[in-house]
Formats: sequence, structure tokens, C-alpha cells
Amino acid sequence: MSETIRQLTPELAKLAQEELNEVPERISEDIAALKEWIRKQPHLRARADDQFLVGFLRGCKWSLERAKEKIDSFYTARTVVHELMSPRDPLLEKNLTILRLGYLVPLPHTEFPHSPRVVLIRYGCYDPDQYSIVDVLRLSVMIGDLMHLDDDNRMCAGEMALVDMENTTMKHFFQVTPMLMKKLAMMTQEAAPIRQKGFHFFNTAAGFEVAFGAFRNLMKEKLRQRFQVHGNGLESIIKVVPQKILPKEYGGDAGSVQDILAYWEKKLIENREYLLSEANFGVDEDKRINGKNEMQEIYGTQGSFRKLEID
Repeated sequence: MSETIRQLTPELAKLAQEELNEVPERISEDIAALKEWIRKQPHLRARADDQFLVGFLRGCKWSLERAKEKIDSFYTARTVVHELMSPRDPLLEKNLTILRLGYLVPLPHTEFPHSPRVVLIRYGCYDPDQYSIVDVLRLSVMIGDLMHLDDDNRMCAGEMALVDMENTTMKHFFQVTPMLMKKLAMMTQEAAPIRQKGFHFFNTAAGFEVAFGAFRNLMKEKLRQRFQVHGNGLESIIKVVPQKILPKEYGGDAGSVQDILAYWEKKLIENREYLLSEANFGVDEDKRINGKNEMQEIYGTQGSFRKLEID
């Protein structure tokens, strides 16, 4: 990967300085400090590309110490929650098929040049008799990895999720076990170097409130407040985001869902080697100097998860 930082648009550069405490003259120095810290962590095998690291600094509002913690948690999660990390080959027929179903659809346009990236999640788009939610989420992680590198709106202004629950059944809900909910909550809160701007659920199905309540209770209060349930249809959703940035299936101007997915299929395949190379990174708890990461304490070692009590 290139050892240069992509220049932000004027709007995002202003936002980064005002909201993220970014000082352009200090970027190279702080990235060098992160690289040196990574080099001194015997347990940690982490990417050290400039664009990759600056995403953590921005996601942590330019706190070096918080960025270090986030990088450690990021790779600890990927080591422990290994089922979401393999197989990552975008050319595998199963992965291509799931991608084309369109569970995660990053919308190509934003409301303003400095607005958060909006992603559409279509929870009921896959057949739970053929695929598991773990298979589906694996593709979402792959897409997220490329957004981390290429999407300045997401890394500077944050991300907002619109979750369309149409066609969701109880079989979909049953795939999300209490342990999987716990893993996802930890990955979202502790390991994701992005600013979550909200989760907006609409077209909710019967049984949703139970599953939603269980997952919401695992979140910290700050993030919990960003979960909102809307009614059926788009009337409430278009008060959150302008309809024009939605796909044409939702009355918007962003092109069809299939057009957006075709773009992402091409992008994933073009970046196949990068996605596969993630297998080279992670943590080795036997080499950690200062005790276990919180995720290892909760999940145990080698991905062997301990029993959890969930309210």
C-alpha cells in the first residue's frame, strides 16, 4: 500500500480539524509514533500503512493512546472472532453469491460533502435455510475493510446504518445467538475505528422487539441512544436522511441496489490480495507483555468462548 495519506476535501479537512482534533502538520509524526509502538508490541501483528493508521487516529479523535488501544482491540477481535475472518476470498462462489444478495449496501452519495456515510442493511435478503448470518457478516467485514482505506466520509464524519427488516423471519433471528450478539457488540464498540452515528430500523417484523432489546442492552448507553426503531415504509426514514441518496428501489437517485453491488463486487475482486493478506495479522496472547486484552478475558483463548450471562 502507498505510504502517503490521501488529501481530504476542504469540507472534510475542516471537519477533521474542528471535530477530530486533527493537526495536518502533525500527521506524519503521530503515524510514526504509532508505527514505533506497533513495532514494540511482541504480541501484535498489525498493518502499518499510513492510510490504514490514520483511520484509527481519526476514529479516536486523534488520541494516540486511544488509537493504540483500538488497534490492539481490532486485531484481538479478529483473532478471537475468527469465524468472521475466513474464508475471505471474494472469488469464492459462496462469497460472490452472498455479496450479490445485498445484505450490506454502502450508499454512494452523502447529503453534504462532510456528511456521514450511510449504509443500507437489508437483513432479510438472504435465505436462512441456505446461509448463516456469520457467512453474511463476513462479507460485511470485507467491505468495511476497504471502506476503512478509501472512504474519507466514513472515517472522518462517521457512519449511519439504515436497517431494512423487510422479509425477516424468526429463522433469521434464531441465527443470532446470545454469544454472537455479545461478539458483535464488542466488535462494534471496542474494535471498530469509526464513529457510529446511528442505527435506524424500519419495516420491522414480528419478534423484532425481543431480539432488538437483547442486542441493545449489550451496548453502552452512548451507543444505545443511537438505536431507533421506525415504522413500516420510508416516511420516518426520510426525516433522517434525504430520499435522494437512497437507491431507486427506495425512491432515490443513487442507482439500483444491483448497480451498487456490481461496483462493490468489482472493488472486492480488485483488492483480493489485500483482503486475503489480513490472515497475516492478529495477536499472539502468549507474547503479550501487559496482561490480556479485555476481549480475551471475556472470550477466553484460541476462540474458545466462556459462558456468558446476558440479561
